This record gives sequence, structure tokens and C-alpha cells, in this order.
Amino acid sequence: MNIFSTRPASHASRRATLALAAAFALTGAMALQPAAAQQLVPAQSEISFVSKQMGVPVEGHFTQFSAQLSLDPAKPEAGKVSLTVNTGSATLGVKETDAELPKPVWFNVARFPQATFQSSAIRASGPGKYEVHGTLAIKGASQQVTVPVALAQSGATTTATGSFAIKRLAFKIGENEWADTSMVADEVQVKFKLVFTGMAQL
Repeated sequence: MNIFSTRPASHASRRATLALAAAFALTGAMALQPAAAQQLVPAQSEISFVSKQMGVPVEGHFTQFSAQLSLDPAKPEAGKVSLTVNTGSATLGVKETDAELPKPVWFNVARFPQATFQSSAIRASGPGKYEVHGTLAIKGASQQVTVPVALAQSGATTTATGSFAIKRLAFKIGENEWADTSMVADEVQVKFKLVFTGMAQL
């Protein structure tokens, strides 16, 4: 008698085994898939900047930008954020001034059409609050910045808000006679409201 012989499995047993194997395969595949990135809602989002001209605050906006976010609020350290801004979309709301912004002395849009931010680390700083560290690149110059971000949820959307200061001269925004900080202050406050769909509950 062959001690290694076994009785053929029944059809029901084979079906159960195949179903169990398929379930394990599906579970494994789902575990290997990265979390889907959240989607920006451009119509509800905005990026603005405030500078002081001869001591008077002047606010402008960028009207064209995109953002990519992949963030699990339970594991923020694994998240990533990137932002691209079309510098040619900068506006102060005055036709004559807006015509100057793309020129080489300011944003030099012909040579540097985009400004970018790429995160390097994200850390929780409180309930719904985070510190995003990364590289800001404008007009060929790069600086390390830390951006405080607050998240709030309403229905299916998550809104990220925050502000941070930069020094415009570090990015050569306003050269030659416009480097005079008594005319245009060196510090510029950048503010943002970015609305996303697809984020897990906070």
C-alpha cells in the first residue's frame, strides 16, 4: 500500500480551497497598493500673497496652480505634498501693475514659468494641525521652508489652510531699483486655502 496516497478532494472542497486562495490573493494585492492621492478642487482653492508697498499692505493672487497630496491623517510622516504655481498668473488686480509682474525684474516668467514646493517631511503638531517641511523654488532659487497647515473637514472635502513668510530678495523678486525695501518690503506673506476630496477622516 502506498502510504503517500490520498483520496481525491471533493468538488466542494476544491471550490472552498480556491475561494480561500483568491481571498488571500486579493487581500495581499490590496495591501500592496499605495493609498490614492487626494484630488484638488481648484474652484474652491486659492493662493494669495501680501506685500507692503511704502508701508501699505497690497494683496495679490495666483490664479493658476496645481497640488498633489497623499496624506493619511493617522500616519502623516508617510505623506507627501507637491505644489506647482504658474507665476505668469500672478495678479494684483491692476492692469498696469500686472503687466510688469512677468518681466525679468520680477518673476521672469519667460525663463521661470513655474514656482514649486516639494515636501520632505510632514509632522503632526496637534489635532488637525501639521508642520510641512520642504523646498520652495522660485525664479531659479531654492529655500527650505516650514509651513504650518491646519486641516478641517466638511462632508466629502478637506480644507488645508495656512500661511508663511518668505523674503522676496532671496528669490530675486524685484531686482535693481526694486530691491529697495523702503519701497517694497522684503517680507512677503503667502496664504493658501486648498480644498481636497478623498481624504480619510481626521
